[in-house]
Amino acid sequence: MPKLKTHRGAAKRVKVTGTGKFVRERQFSGCSHILTKKSPKRIRKFRKQVVTDKTDVARLKRQLPYV
Repeated sequence: MPKLKTHRGAAKRVKVTGTGKFVRERQFSGCSHILTKKSPKRIRKFRKQVVTDKTDVARLKRQLPYV
């Protein structure tokens, strides 16, 4: 069977934890502009990573075969 290619875009955006869960940055991670209207609590939340939704796990496993 031939080797499978890793989806490079997904590989750059998603990391795998020790238990096999997929972790990603939040949408506005970096959060570099239009900060005046955003609350400090909201800006702090953007810094944290979050576990991906279970509906995306099957697709990520296909895109990242060797992770």
